[in-house]
Amino acid sequence: MQPLAGVTVVTLEHAIAAPFATRQLADLGARVIKVERPGVGDFARGYDTRVRGLASHFVWVNRSKESLTLDVKHPQAQAILRRLILEHADVLVQNLAPGAAARLGLSHETLSRDKPGLIVCDISGYGGDGPYRDRKAYDLLIQSEAGFLSITGSEDAPAKAGISIADIAAGMYAYSNVLAALLERGRSGRGAHIDVSMLEAMSEWMGFPMYYAYEGADPPPRAGASHATIYPYGPFPAGDGGSVMLGVQNEREWAAFCEKVLGQPSLATDARFDTNAKRNTARDALREVIVRSFAQLDTGQLVQRLDDAQIANARVNDMPGLWAHPQLRARGRWRQVGTPAGPVPALLPPGSWDDGDPRMDAVPALGEHTERILAELGYGAGQIAALRADGAI
Repeated sequence: MQPLAGVTVVTLEHAIAAPFATRQLADLGARVIKVERPGVGDFARGYDTRVRGLASHFVWVNRSKESLTLDVKHPQAQAILRRLILEHADVLVQNLAPGAAARLGLSHETLSRDKPGLIVCDISGYGGDGPYRDRKAYDLLIQSEAGFLSITGSEDAPAKAGISIADIAAGMYAYSNVLAALLERGRSGRGAHIDVSMLEAMSEWMGFPMYYAYEGADPPPRAGASHATIYPYGPFPAGDGGSVMLGVQNEREWAAFCEKVLGQPSLATDARFDTNAKRNTARDALREVIVRSFAQLDTGQLVQRLDDAQIANARVNDMPGLWAHPQLRARGRWRQVGTPAGPVPALLPPGSWDDGDPRMDAVPALGEHTERILAELGYGAGQIAALRADGAI
């Protein structure tokens, strides 16, 4: 299942946003050539050593790629990179520091003169223009700028997302925009310039709280792991020390919850709690009622009651629980992926196809494919050795 077979992506990428986008393209069969700094590579290679000595972030977002080491500041390396793009690339993706790609002659404006069908995707913190263009932008900084921290956490303190949500958002929009550009090029023959910013990606994901606070209305309060505006919706303790996440979305479910889970059917029409707005306002009093009732049940009994009442619920899982999740196992979502440290388990990308799995090739070692790619460009063994000796590769 490789709908992008025959598409070549050259990427100057680091960290998460661009690598996440290009890994999705590789999953669909694109050839992704990852250009890395000699000796160091993508700095995400050094984030940690949690996967048999390899970095967890890097293993996650870099499978099925080829690693080519080039010192892009070296004149000979610049010539190699330009040849690679103009002769082989359908797509160029980069998330270098603001302005760096243009200084290397890798802007869409420059490259499209010689290759009008090239698709160039620039990923940055704030976009290619505007007063914030040159500001450094890390995931947590964008979570802050986009207002995410103002609605996430507890009443006493904001909290960031536990994953790189701004990077992931930008990566997904880069991925979908590249797919759209490939479709358009198939019709018109024209390439495209895509400018994706982390701030704009996160701002799109903040649409609900922005509209909730429309024209100066109060924003959603920080509610910890509970829903900010729907109640009861969040984690509640069971009598055995376990915790169950549950959500009551409407009045029919509220009535079933009171009768079949709490065993207090009259609570459904209690004037304090008979609409979601009232329950949300009186959440402290309602929580006391719920916690007192749940204290009589262990986690298994509580989940059973919730299931019998058709109330949505979930375990508050941890990482071992996710690795062993019975639903992922039952649906056959795990595969093995090679790495320089040996095979490791990896999840299939979301979605399924009748005609087979997406591509899931190995995570590359730094510079693993340099000599092969240079040979494709016509460089002989002696020339490659000279480039290596000169520090160009």
